[in-house]
Amino acid sequence: MANITFGGESVTLPQTEVKVGDQAPDFKVLSNDLQEVSLANYDGKVKLIVTVPSLDTGVCSQETKRFNEEADKLDNVQVLTVSMDLPFAQARWCAAEGVKNLDTLSDHRDASLGEAYGVLMAEHRLLARAIFVVDSSNKVTYVEYVPEVKTHPNYEAALEAVKAAK
Repeated sequence: MANITFGGESVTLPQTEVKVGDQAPDFKVLSNDLQEVSLANYDGKVKLIVTVPSLDTGVCSQETKRFNEEADKLDNVQVLTVSMDLPFAQARWCAAEGVKNLDTLSDHRDASLGEAYGVLMAEHRLLARAIFVVDSSNKVTYVEYVPEVKTHPNYEAALEAVKAAK
């Protein structure tokens, strides 16, 4: 299991851990217009699934803006940034920051993705920082559980994994 800290303190995560080679777990989250979204909404595309605690924090904001810039350069790839932020807050943040090339999705209702991907921090009811690359047949090809939630992921490794996935 991933050992993750938040501000140096260990957090409790679900007993699930996604690994390279697994079939990507399904999930139900909300889009910014309150529509239910699942893995099936992105059938046939490579998915870069990014989980963050909140778009309103420095590292999460920088990370989401970085992947938004990169998303415009990727073919047949959908970037999904998932947090526990309310859909309204996500939409407001995207408008204020000019983020248009990725989907921000809210897991606040059921914590479905957080549970299925092993990133729901029980102590905070926030998602830990992680990256999952899922190919067009929904096989997981890359996983990074960032050990300290307040640090950045390995952007280059994630982007290389996205480019290698089909």
